[in-house]
Amino acid sequence: MKVLPTPIAGVLVVEPRVFGDHRGFFLESWNRQAMQDAGIPADFVQDNHSRSVRGPLRGMHFQLQHPQGKLVRVARGAVYDVVVDVRRGSPTFGHWFGTELSDTNYRMLWAPPGMAHGFLAISDTVDFVYKCTDYYHPEHERVLQWSDPDVAIEWPTPAGKAPKLSARDALGASLSTLECFP
Repeated sequence: MKVLPTPIAGVLVVEPRVFGDHRGFFLESWNRQAMQDAGIPADFVQDNHSRSVRGPLRGMHFQLQHPQGKLVRVARGAVYDVVVDVRRGSPTFGHWFGTELSDTNYRMLWAPPGMAHGFLAISDTVDFVYKCTDYYHPEHERVLQWSDPDVAIEWPTPAGKAPKLSARDALGASLSTLECFP
């Protein structure tokens, strides 16, 4: 397993070892000891799986209380995955990091608590799977506006075409007005 740092402290890209031959492939998507050795001290309590068609943007979500660390990957298709540091005391507060995760690059992303997280489905079908360090608590969820000009995420959307959003995600708040971590 190879672990790549990112410009945001604590956010890591994980490249698992993939063993492939004419039958297909095998990879280890979770190994507690290997992940702890790599700096991911997570104890996961919930696994999630979402399916999307091309075009939806799901995010940018975080829970203010019961914050979740997430280990995310794509089982089928491809996404542009993004985290934004929403820890006001962090030197990278308001900074974002994005990377493509796909069923051909096998990459995973570790987003520790304190990150708003979201992704844009960039293939016809996406199966997105992720492990969480705390349970989902909708009453504590906050949504950062996906297009906040102060954050300026460079989403790979076709020119002049907005992504498909849920009603909740369309109402995301700007970073300047959003209740964030201290």
